[in-house]
Formats: sequence, C-alpha cells, structure tokens
Amino acid sequence: MNFQSIKNQLIKFLKDEVAKTGLKKVVVGLSGGLDSAVVAVLCKEAFGDNINAVLLPSQYSSDDSAKDAIELCKKFNIKYEIVEIAPMIEGYFDNIKDASSLRIGNFGARMRMSVLYDVSARDSSLVIGTSNKSELLLGYGTIYGDIACAINPIGQMYKSDEFDFARFLGITDAIVDKKPSADFWEGQSDEDDLGYSYKEMDDVLKKLVDEKKSEEDLILSGVEEKLINMLQYRIRANAFKCALPIVAKIDFKG
Repeated sequence: MNFQSIKNQLIKFLKDEVAKTGLKKVVVGLSGGLDSAVVAVLCKEAFGDNINAVLLPSQYSSDDSAKDAIELCKKFNIKYEIVEIAPMIEGYFDNIKDASSLRIGNFGARMRMSVLYDVSARDSSLVIGTSNKSELLLGYGTIYGDIACAINPIGQMYKSDEFDFARFLGITDAIVDKKPSADFWEGQSDEDDLGYSYKEMDDVLKKLVDEKKSEEDLILSGVEEKLINMLQYRIRANAFKCALPIVAKIDFKG
C-alpha cells in the first residue's frame, strides 16, 4: 500500500471539498482514538492553523483519552479546546434510572456532534468526519452522532489498514497501540463488542464487499460461517445509517 500516495489523495480531497463550500476552516472532534487522530493530522497538513480540534470528554471517558489527544495536538501543533459534555448527559438522564449504558453512550455521541456543529457555526468552519470503512459497513457508530459530518476523508479505509497508515503519519504510539474503543463506558472495547478483531472482520469484508465473493466461496476457503453471517447481517441491518432519509414519492395528480 502506497501510503504517501494515499496521504496526498486525502489532503487534495480535503482541500478541494472544503473549497467548494467557500469555507476555509475545519473542526474535528478529537477523542484520543486512532480515527480522529488520523483525520486531525491530515487536516493539519491540509489547512495549517485553520483546523480546530475539540476534545469532548464525558464522565465515562477514560483518563487516557484526553491525555493522548492533547499529546497528539502538542506534537503536531494543532489548536484545541475542551468541552465537557458530562452536564449535558446528566441533565437528560438525571431522572431516568433505567437507561442502559448503550443508550447513554449513543446520547453522548449525539451531544458531541451537537457541540461540533455549534463550534462550526461559531467559527464558520466545516465538520470533518472520522468514521472508517469498517465502522460504516458494520453500522458501528451512532447515527447523527459520530457518523455525522460534512465530508469524510477516511470512509474508504478499513480500520485494520489504518494502523500502518497512522504510523506512517507519525501518530503517537499511545494512540496507535491502544485498543479501539468508542469510549461509551469504562473498559468498553469495539472488538469485544463485535466478537472479532478488526483484522479478522476486515479480511472477510474485503472479500464480501470489494471482491464480491459469495458466502459459499468464503466457507470453502475456510472462513467461519458464524463470522460471515454476523457481517452480512450487520451490513444489511445498518445500511440506513449511511443513507439520506428516504423521502416519500407522492403522485399529486392521482
């Protein structure tokens, strides 16, 4: 994989698409995870000081998340601000005692995106997306939360390929080496939730989606049927998250 070529393509994409809007600034929600770190560094190269990174910790975020995000900003000289979303979560769930961790986590993701869009309005900037191809295919993201954005530079990059790309970009080891997590609750892990590593899932997704291999071909090649079924189900069930809302067609003459 030619990472220099990929980097050049993504920087050109960012510059071209932002220019089309007439804006000059961008905002990125920086979580301390791999995806947002990659996007922030690409945006720094594309826009210089016209990127603003926003750290949005909640009461459920790990201490390392903010520390790692700040370390990245210092290494690449990225401007950042911190907005605590704990009061927003508490304000809504204060009198709701039976809310699951998933409900609270999804609500937090949407509060983060609400803040990012308000910051974008304040600064006349564009919200840049940070969801990779693996997450988008599997629906492993919150609709109108972390999936929301104006443009997305890494939506065609599988998560397992992103680690080497991040190392090429010089992303800090603390971020590259950490276990992928949506940070919904303490100790939460993407791969634990999904039941497989991103490498295991991506190897099959590439064959299913990119190479159009059939389920029968995959089983004959030794892929676990349970994994295939899980991936196919998630792709079908979550496709709506990446689509525009379906608008009813009306025959006004009928």
